[in-house]
Amino acid sequence: MNTTTAAQTANVTVATIRTWARRGVIAATKTAGRWIIDTASLARRIAIGAMKRPARPIVYSIETMVAIGGNRWQRNGMDRVYFNNWAAFAGIETTHYNTGNISSASYQGEGVSNSQAYKLLGSIDKVWFDAADGKLHSRYGYDESRVASRDEVWSAVITGIRTAIAAL
Repeated sequence: MNTTTAAQTANVTVATIRTWARRGVIAATKTAGRWIIDTASLARRIAIGAMKRPARPIVYSIETMVAIGGNRWQRNGMDRVYFNNWAAFAGIETTHYNTGNISSASYQGEGVSNSQAYKLLGSIDKVWFDAADGKLHSRYGYDESRVASRDEVWSAVITGIRTAIAAL
C-alpha cells in the first residue's frame, strides 16, 4: 500500500504516514524512494489510535487547585485557594514596560488596546475556590470592557481552570 492510500485509510496526513514509517511505528519498506506500507501493521496502528484513554472527571479540590497554581489560605475555619493568575486562565495576556504599564495585550488570542486590557483586568477583582462549598467564586471589579462583559470573562476563567485541571 502506498502512503496516499495509507493516509486515507488511517484518516491522517501523508506526512504522518511517512513519519510513522521513518520511526518504525508501522512496518514499511522504502523501494525506489517510495514507502510501501504493510497493511496489517497499519491496521494495528489504527486500532491503537482508536483505544483512547477515558476522560478523567474534573474534580474541584484543594489539591487540584494548588496543582494548577492557586495559593492556599486557611484562617478562622475557612479554607480557600486564591488565584492570583486568574487572567491567564481567562486568556488575557499582557506584556509590560519597566514602569509597569501595559505595552501590548491580547484577549483569547486577539489583540486588544491597552486601555481595554486594563478594563478586562479590572472586571474581576478576586478569584478563589472555597473548600467549604466546593465552588469557584469571584468578586467583580468596577470596570467593564467593550471587548467582553464581566460574565464572559468569568466564564473564560472557569473554562481555563477546568482545562488546566483536565490537563493534570
